[in-house]
Amino acid sequence: MTALPLLATETSQPLKALRIDRQGPILFIELNTPDQGNAVTETLLDELLAVLDARDPDIRVVVLSGAGADFCLGGDRSEFAEHLAEDPTGAGIRVSGTKARRVCEALTDNPAVTIARVQGRAIGAGLALALACDLRVGADTATFRLPELALGLPTAWGGLLPRLLAEVGAAQVRELILTSRAFSAREAQDLSVLQNVVPEQELDAAVMAWAKPVLRRSPAALRVTKALLNAHAAATRLADATALDSELMASVLAAAEYDRAPENRRTGHLV
Repeated sequence: MTALPLLATETSQPLKALRIDRQGPILFIELNTPDQGNAVTETLLDELLAVLDARDPDIRVVVLSGAGADFCLGGDRSEFAEHLAEDPTGAGIRVSGTKARRVCEALTDNPAVTIARVQGRAIGAGLALALACDLRVGADTATFRLPELALGLPTAWGGLLPRLLAEVGAAQVRELILTSRAFSAREAQDLSVLQNVVPEQELDAAVMAWAKPVLRRSPAALRVTKALLNAHAAATRLADATALDSELMASVLAAAEYDRAPENRRTGHLV
């Protein structure tokens, strides 16, 4: 894909973490830091927001993919540490968490049909980005994991938890989160994390097999149908607490940082 300037945005600065390609009514967005496993950084979130918020009515399909071996290895924990070093109360993490929620909402609520093209590993925030898309196809060698609890973090990024509960189901989600185990593409399909699994060399063909019929639909009917699907999904999540995701993440990380400080370490026996 050829790097293009941001669509319909006021900046002409080149993209640092994304590569985008407009092919008629299809917009391809590629996470493009493969040497970092396409980790989610502030730069990546800012660029995704800029591209997704520039809603061109002529775009009918948005395809989200990752460069290199992996789709996305999750959040950049070094940035979390930097945020805490700058402000131990977690203010920077709250800002980042709010951006994450906006990005996932921009994928879900986009009037275009959003398709996730997943290869390699999709971990944590990477899984959240894929799950925010309408349609998700994965290579048969892809793997998925929710490692947050094992890392001492809550499952609170981008509205991931209510989406998981709605798409997968409470019992299965509970097991995946509490064990933090990896699961395969075939299991992801059984859990409805993916709707299709194909050999990696057939991913592009599978994406186009979905995109082509979508392009034949009435634009107005498609927009209304997406709005209806999202409205009914939201109706099943009346207790959606994703607005608290950034607060929860910041609070847990700030508390962990406090407990790690030598002057605050507890002494004596546990009771």
